[in-house]
Amino acid sequence: MNTGRRAVGRWLRRLPRPYTLRARLTAGLVVLLAVSCAAVGVAAVIELDGFLTGRLDQQLTEVGTQFPASLEHPTALTDHDADDKERGDTRRQAPGTFGARLVDGTVTNAAVVPADKEDATTDLKVALSGRDRRELAAVPVGGRARTIHLSSLGKYRVLAAAGRDGDVMITGLPLESVEAAVHRLEAVAAIVFGAALLAAGFAGALWVRWSLRPLSRVAATATRVSELPLANGEVTLPPRAPESDPRSEVGRLAGAFNRMLGHVEDALTHRHASEERLRSFAADASHELRTPVASIRGHAELALLHPDPVPPKVTRALERITAESARMGVMVDEMLLLARLDAGRPLERRPVDLTRLVLDAIADARAAGPDHRWTLELPEEPVTVTGDAHRLQQVLANLLANARLHTPVGTKVTVAVEAEAEGGATRLVVHDDGPGVPREIQPGVFERFTRADRRRTEGGGGSGGGAGLGLSIVAAVTEAHGGSVALESRPGSTTFTVKLPPS
Repeated sequence: MNTGRRAVGRWLRRLPRPYTLRARLTAGLVVLLAVSCAAVGVAAVIELDGFLTGRLDQQLTEVGTQFPASLEHPTALTDHDADDKERGDTRRQAPGTFGARLVDGTVTNAAVVPADKEDATTDLKVALSGRDRRELAAVPVGGRARTIHLSSLGKYRVLAAAGRDGDVMITGLPLESVEAAVHRLEAVAAIVFGAALLAAGFAGALWVRWSLRPLSRVAATATRVSELPLANGEVTLPPRAPESDPRSEVGRLAGAFNRMLGHVEDALTHRHASEERLRSFAADASHELRTPVASIRGHAELALLHPDPVPPKVTRALERITAESARMGVMVDEMLLLARLDAGRPLERRPVDLTRLVLDAIADARAAGPDHRWTLELPEEPVTVTGDAHRLQQVLANLLANARLHTPVGTKVTVAVEAEAEGGATRLVVHDDGPGVPREIQPGVFERFTRADRRRTEGGGGSGGGAGLGLSIVAAVTEAHGGSVALESRPGSTTFTVKLPPS
C-alpha cells in the first residue's frame, strides 16, 4: 500500500504545474468544468441505466412465465408436438428471451428464443455451466428481478416465479440493448464534454488574459523599476501603470502601486537632493580647508626654523603640529577627490603605460618600507591601458601603502599585471602573505572611513592608522575608469584585484 502511494506521489510530482496566475486560473476553470461535466455525465449514465433496467423489469413482469412454462413435461409430447409447442410459444416471445425450469433447486431445462424464430431447426436449448446453475438457483421466488451473467449468453435480467407443479419458472431478458444504449451515451458524453472542455479552456484562457491585462501592465512597470539603479544618483521612474476600474481588485492594486511609485520617486528625489547638498558641502569644505591647513603647516615649519633657542617641549609640539597638518592636508585632498568623483567629474582618457606605473610605485614602496619584501610579476611586453595616469598611480600607491601599513615587518608583497586573453581586460593584482583582513570588515572594506583592527596592523610599519579613505579612493577611481576591484583575504593570503576594461 505504501509503495503504491509513493508511486502515485511521484507521478503527481512529475505532472506539469502552472506557475503563472493566468495559467492557474485557466487550469482551475477547466478542472471545475471537467468535474461538473463528469458529474453530469455520471448522473445521466446512472439515470439512463436505471430507467432502461426498470423498463426491462416491467417487460419481465408482463411476459410472466409463459415461455419457461412451455418447458414443463417435455416427455409427454411427441417430437412433432414438442416442436410445434416450442415454436408456438417462442413466436410470441421477444428474441433472446431466456427461460429455465427448476425442480428442488436443480435446473431441469433451459432454453432461449432464437433471433430468427422462423428457423425451425434452431436449437433452443442452452448449455449451462455449474456457476450458471448456482446463480439461477439463487434467484428468489417472487422477489425483485436481478442481474446474472450466463456464460454462453451474457448478462440477463431474470425474474423467478412459482410453477403449477411446485417447480420454479425463471424468465430472463438480455441486457445487451440496455448496455449498448448506456455505452453509446458514455461515448457521446465523452465526445461532447471533451469538445466543451477544449472550447472552454481556449475561451477561458482568452478571457483570463483579457481580464488580467491591467495586472500584466503593473508587472511590466514593476519589472522596469526593478531594473533601474536606485542605489545612487538621480533616478527617473518609468510611466505609471494604467489604472483600471477602482472597484476591482486589479484596479485597486494598480492604484496602490502607482501611489507607492509616487512615494518612492519623492523619496529618491529628496535623497538625491540631500546627496548633492552633502557632496557640495564636502567639496566646498575640503577646498576651503586646504588653505588654512597649508597655512598652519607653513607657520609650524617656519617656527621650527627660528634660530633662537626653543624649549624642547615647544619644539616637540611644533613637530606634531607639522605632522598632523600634513596628515590633515592629505585627508582634505582625498575628501576633495572623492567629492569630485562622486560628482561625476570626467577623468583624463589617455594611453597609460601601466607597467611603468607599477615599476615607479614599487620603487616608492621599497623606499618607504625597506623592511618588507617587494616582488614583481610583469609580462614580457609593456601593458597599456586608457585612463588617467595620475589617478591610476594613486590607486597603486594606496594599495601598496595599505599592504605596508597593515602588515608586519618581513611580509612579502607581490604586484602582478595580467592581460586577459578573453575580452582584452587588464588585471592589476596586489598580494601579501600577512595576517589578512578581519572577516567582519571585509564586506565594507571599500567604504569610507573603514579601518582594520589591531590584529592586521600589529607590528606593521608606521602608525597603523590613516583616515580610512585609501581603499575608498581605489574603488572610486577604478569605477570611474569603468573597472572593478575585489578582495580575497584569509590568514596568510590577502589579494586585491583591480580589473580595468580594454582600451
